[in-house]
Amino acid sequence: MARKKKRSRRRASFSILNALEAYVYASILTEGVAGTSPFGLITGEKDIMQVKTLTTLKQDDSIGGGSDTYSMVTVAADGISLSDIMAEPTLALGAMASNFQANLLPMALAGFTTSISFRVGKRLLRKPLRTINSAIIKPALGAGIRL
Repeated sequence: MARKKKRSRRRASFSILNALEAYVYASILTEGVAGTSPFGLITGEKDIMQVKTLTTLKQDDSIGGGSDTYSMVTVAADGISLSDIMAEPTLALGAMASNFQANLLPMALAGFTTSISFRVGKRLLRKPLRTINSAIIKPALGAGIRL
């Protein structure tokens, strides 16, 4: 019985454009869910709290005044960070869930346009990228990194 010939695998290389695209997707998600950048999500300070807000409903009749209602609102000064999640998981995850519901459509639209933009950009710039990879990136950084 003949043995199967081993397939030669391409050397895995790091693509700078693919890393940039991944960061853009991460930024879209963290902005929509946590209200901060990926860097801010990791390095942000613990500043999440609940604040009591007052809402006054006015009545149109001449007899009485309005009615006051109080509600608790979760507030984070610079967005939600890992420190907030570790310190107050219930508040942070609740705020993240409500942010996700509120920003689902804008995040989906941003992800879709990012996908199309990178795909079209890579296709249109295929030749210049190949030239840059062969003339600059490969000699300077080696075969393991490409644009």
